Amino acid sequence: GGAHNFALTADGAAWSWGEGSWGELGHGNEGEQLLPKKVEAFAGRRVVAVSAGDGHSIAITADGAAWSWGNGGWGQLGHGDQQHQ
Repeated sequence: GGAHNFALTADGAAWSWGEGSWGELGHGNEGEQLLPKKVEAFAGRRVVAVSAGDGHSIAITADGAAWSWGNGGWGQLGHGDQQHQ
């Protein structure tokens, strides 16, 4: 991403760190995370792919669901609006 990163573990957990001013880290807040932190929103789900964009993030879980969050000001989250989520 622009200033944030993700890592996936073998068991499908997603970890993120870096700049989170748009909520792109997935921790439910808008702030920096200086060390890798597990994204608890995926508890009970297996993440198989994740992409860090410029202020937003997208993940795919094993059941085929797509998840997006962060800066949606230009519709890049695909939610049909321009909200930050």
